[in-house]
Amino acid sequence: MGAIRGTYRVQVQPAFDLRSAAGLSDYLRDLGVTQLYSAPLLQSTPGSQHGYDVADHSHVNTELGGAEAFAELKDALRAHGLGLVVDIVPNHAGVAVPHANPAWWDLLEHGPESEYARWFDVDWERGPILIPVLGSDDDVSALTVEDGELRYYEHRYPIAPGTGDGSPQQIHERQHYRLVDWRRGDGEITYRRFFAIADLAGLRVEDPTVFNATHGEILRWYAEGGLDGIRVDHPDGLRDPGEYLQRLRVGAPEAWLVVEKIAEPGEELPEWPIDGLTGYDALGEVGALFVDPAGEDAFTALDTELTGVATDYPELLYASKKDVATGMLLAELRRLARLVPDEPQAEAALAELLAAFPVYRSYLPFGLDHLASALVTVRERRPELGPALDTLEARLTDPDDPLAIRFQQTSGAVMAKGAEDTAFYRWTRFVALNEVGGDPQRFGGSVSDFHAALAARQAHWPRGMTTLSTHDTKRSEDVRARLAVLAEIPDEWATAVRRWREAAPVPDGAIAHLLWQTVVATYPITADRLKAALQKSAREARTVTSWNDPNEEFEAALEAAIDTALASPDVAAFAELVTPYGWVNALGQKLVQLTMPGIPDTYQGTELWDNSLVDPDNRRPVDFDARRKLLARIDDGWLPPLDAEGAAKLLVTSRALRLRRDSPELFESYTPIAVTGSAADHAAAFDRGGAITVVTRLPIGLERRGGWGDTVLELPDGEWKDVLTGAEYSAGADGPVGLIDVLSRYPVALLTRV
Repeated sequence: MGAIRGTYRVQVQPAFDLRSAAGLSDYLRDLGVTQLYSAPLLQSTPGSQHGYDVADHSHVNTELGGAEAFAELKDALRAHGLGLVVDIVPNHAGVAVPHANPAWWDLLEHGPESEYARWFDVDWERGPILIPVLGSDDDVSALTVEDGELRYYEHRYPIAPGTGDGSPQQIHERQHYRLVDWRRGDGEITYRRFFAIADLAGLRVEDPTVFNATHGEILRWYAEGGLDGIRVDHPDGLRDPGEYLQRLRVGAPEAWLVVEKIAEPGEELPEWPIDGLTGYDALGEVGALFVDPAGEDAFTALDTELTGVATDYPELLYASKKDVATGMLLAELRRLARLVPDEPQAEAALAELLAAFPVYRSYLPFGLDHLASALVTVRERRPELGPALDTLEARLTDPDDPLAIRFQQTSGAVMAKGAEDTAFYRWTRFVALNEVGGDPQRFGGSVSDFHAALAARQAHWPRGMTTLSTHDTKRSEDVRARLAVLAEIPDEWATAVRRWREAAPVPDGAIAHLLWQTVVATYPITADRLKAALQKSAREARTVTSWNDPNEEFEAALEAAIDTALASPDVAAFAELVTPYGWVNALGQKLVQLTMPGIPDTYQGTELWDNSLVDPDNRRPVDFDARRKLLARIDDGWLPPLDAEGAAKLLVTSRALRLRRDSPELFESYTPIAVTGSAADHAAAFDRGGAITVVTRLPIGLERRGGWGDTVLELPDGEWKDVLTGAEYSAGADGPVGLIDVLSRYPVALLTRV
């Protein structure tokens, strides 16, 4: 197994398959990573663009090239000294195309008697499996029988043995499933889903037979030496994540193992056999360093002006989670309540507990304090539910009680959909903060807070993944870097928003502010990309429009405002004003992420400027040829300017990754480096054990105060060289080194001893 010092995430998909990924091997080696980190590779639902809907765990996805292309990828990586990390999906399977999933097809055909019945979490007591796929319940009239299968337009379903006589409607009534109106899914579905997605059915990997069947191929790759690391998607949906991770660790004892567990700020984790999380916590720690806390009051005032209400975020989050628990996850709530048949208030009390739960989930007996906190909150909010809460408390604190087990699986889904996919779109005060694993209430942070967070990371999770952009981030790292500039000029921003609001009104203040922030942070951007991202955001918020009930009038007004915004010279001028400062922030946060404690991941394409928005925008094709050419120029000695081409970011990325790969001994500790002088608040620096990172923060304020002046960097004595520029500096007898010298070429530096 190869040493893991830096990964590069590739969104392998039919349009960029395994052979295409293999063709990146020489470039990734030159960039400085040690592993290609891939999206899921097992057979997914036909046409899948992301791979998280695995339909058959027995082989590599044929739409990616299958086993032959996978072998070519491994060979190419090995030939260039690289390894492989893969994303796996243990919680659920894709069932949108039943015939593509052999286990699901067999379950539909044979029902509880299927040999695969143990695979899926089905509530058979409620009768046949409900499949919400019809346009309306009356659409059963459109069913046909063809080739021994039940058909609904392009959808195919099996027919149980001995039930094939009669009309299609009569045959349908005899099956182990029922095709129903798609709108009934949220309230009536009879199997555990991934969040509110009926096309993703929950798997029971706690069953050893299911675990072995769904992990056999992945663990075979590991056993054969073709896999260095595993990234586990969404373990919070599992019955017992800790037990699952123990079993996975036994199967891959030396693998680098990271889990997509979203930890709330300050949340402690159980002692799992893992190397760490997948980087959302690191993303928040890094981002906070570049956001000016002094801008908070002005942004809050602007938000109040635009929306007409002073938003209480904890109340908004509670309302959003309650909306999710009693709406799109109502079927899951009702299934919980059925486990407490003698308590008439069970459903109401459980909904309140889910809405009040302060983290994604507990891992009983670990995390009882979170349940206790939720109980206190609900007793205060809804005292009339006291008797029901007494009944529930005794059961929810018992790790072996089916109610407690299922409640833990459900609370994570409520938090994910209620916070990330609802509240984060409803409260748009400053959207740089509205990111997975973050807290929109925490408006920036101090340099001392930053150092404390990174020192804790070095002590507790030195091999966890760090990242700034992922396939799930709502805004790419460079978009957030440009947004951070606005926190330095909140009054100028508010004045501009008021002008634009008059010129291009949007009939919802929160969505309007989201629009203006997004335009300025992504400019120049095409109208179709911006419209798609804003439509998704507005529909996720569900305040004016939604996926289930689109508001055509509102969405037309939003699109008109987008067209006006993109044609506005005023908007363009403001974007051009903030963009160069955004580049400064972007280089700073990138260098920090690549050199801080942890294993850095670079999301595809982000070694140059990337203004991606929420998926699928962030899965757009990457121009790797352009990146190869720029890297070759840099390797020939070119020091690129800090400009729109973005080659300066490629310089920073490649030099930091190469240093980590080639000199890992320089990254084994963490010590803050003092910065003193009149502009000290505008810099942050740390020593990883021989590699010293120096970055600029709050660049507009720095410029307006006249630059670095007397500000110095308290380097350890000796001779130092910036691996970005080759410039050398001497610290010791002549005193500290001036930042005006260290940061004269670029707003960042990466120093090593000469």
